[in-house]
Amino acid sequence: MAFDRIKVDPNVCGGKPTVRGLRITVDFVLKLLGDGYTAEQIIREYPELELNDVYQAAKYGAWLASERTTAVQ
Repeated sequence: MAFDRIKVDPNVCGGKPTVRGLRITVDFVLKLLGDGYTAEQIIREYPELELNDVYQAAKYGAWLASERTTAVQ
């Protein structure tokens, strides 16, 4: 799956995934969604974002969560 709106740059936000290289991190968008904000409310509060940015951040989060992890003992 291609995430053309998600950028990872070690010089931006400490290397956290951001939306289109803006200083808005994917985890921030996901926290807003988790707090009950709708995509429309997020883009109203952060007008530099587009609706597809929010949707792709959610898809990226789901993709990361779907990765298999192993317990370290």
